[in-house]
Amino acid sequence: MQDKEIKNWQNEQALKRYQLITPLLDPDVDEGKRRQLREEIAAKAGISKRTLYRYEAGYRAEQFEGLKPMNRSKRRSQKLPDNFDEIVGEAIILKREVPRRSVRQIIMILETEGWAPAGRIRPSTLQRYLYAAGLGVKQMKRYTEKKAVSARRFCRPHRLELLQGDIKYGPDIRTTDGKLIKTYLSSLIDDHSRHMVQSEFYDNQRAEIVEDTFHKAVLKSGTFDRAYLDNGKQYITKSLEESCAKLGIRLLHAKPYECQAKGKIEVFHKSVDRFIAEIRVAHIHSVAELNERWKVFLEMDYEKKAHSGIAEYYASMGVEVPEGGITPLQEWNRDERPLRFIDVNTVAEAFMHHETRQIDEAGCFSLHGRTYEASAALANLEVEIAYDPLHMETVKVFHQGMTPVDAHPLRIGAHADPRTERPVGMTDVLPETSRFLDALEKKYRKDHDMMANALSFSDYGKEADHV
Repeated sequence: MQDKEIKNWQNEQALKRYQLITPLLDPDVDEGKRRQLREEIAAKAGISKRTLYRYEAGYRAEQFEGLKPMNRSKRRSQKLPDNFDEIVGEAIILKREVPRRSVRQIIMILETEGWAPAGRIRPSTLQRYLYAAGLGVKQMKRYTEKKAVSARRFCRPHRLELLQGDIKYGPDIRTTDGKLIKTYLSSLIDDHSRHMVQSEFYDNQRAEIVEDTFHKAVLKSGTFDRAYLDNGKQYITKSLEESCAKLGIRLLHAKPYECQAKGKIEVFHKSVDRFIAEIRVAHIHSVAELNERWKVFLEMDYEKKAHSGIAEYYASMGVEVPEGGITPLQEWNRDERPLRFIDVNTVAEAFMHHETRQIDEAGCFSLHGRTYEASAALANLEVEIAYDPLHMETVKVFHQGMTPVDAHPLRIGAHADPRTERPVGMTDVLPETSRFLDALEKKYRKDHDMMANALSFSDYGKEADHV
């Protein structure tokens, strides 16, 4: 399991590095504040600022994968110097010192100071790394532009730049057999358009429903930049942090007791209250039926009603708003920012939970109180289990050098398998004859018949010679 241990170690290190640099990735933080943050983070973590620069550059270039430490089998391109990470770190420092420095000027300085061999660093290569670190020509403009925004009110200029998430108590449901089910609504709303990206009722409020909400949001609308959440235990989990890091999504948490910071989703909850008031007289008997009604309400009522917050946003910029206002769905569809979809399998893997299990002699293992059937070929082996906590009818089982196996919950039928009949020789019943001895006798007779025929043919040959 050495490869698995290396993989787990790399993921853990990448997540730690991501948590360190998260405040430095915010595009709204000015360069002075970012330098101060970098010094504070470096001092607190006991690392150098240059290391933080390297983490930032790695993340901007390759997202979560760029934060994973290299194992010994990974090799850098032979065309680049061995100290290329340090060269990039110094280049970032030089660019931040004087933003107007060109890439060729930076290379000249690096070569003169002895950081890089002459002629080994191509301008296009260094430019690519600087751009990934957020230091391209267009990217640097934001540090010199004046910002005139309200200190208390904010709205992102484009869709999917920021989503706000929250959990709200839903209506109690009485099933047809009299069982009472408490429901909880988990939602993600787009900060700019107020479009409801994902919202669904659940029969629990565990952390898994938040992961499911994020998972479905990415599948429906593509990945997004950031999510703004409260400090509930459902939103502060290692699995959610790691899943979002793999997809390039930053998690931001509101300060305790500052509900006004999540004003957009709090306003949305007023629409939820209207729905709950109606659903209480609609005789709903299951969570699935509740979600069907909720889906219709969102599409036909909330998404198609003009939103005062959108009109207020445009009015603050001096932009004329149509007489009928703008609905969340209209604002979502009119935004020119393209949706960025990710391969379904990549998204699914990002939200998978991974654990280690020992397969028993029957090819089974236990997971969350249930027994799963894997394969007898994996008996007595330690394997890696990958699963979605809300969809556990199929669980992936991995073992080095073997094709992944789909494991399903063990099902014991109403009838046992027919008992195997015991051989006659193991019972008190005696057979009429020995088939083994009969077979020997048959073979004996056949062999002797062939011998007799051979002798007869030999005698016939002698008689022919005399004639």
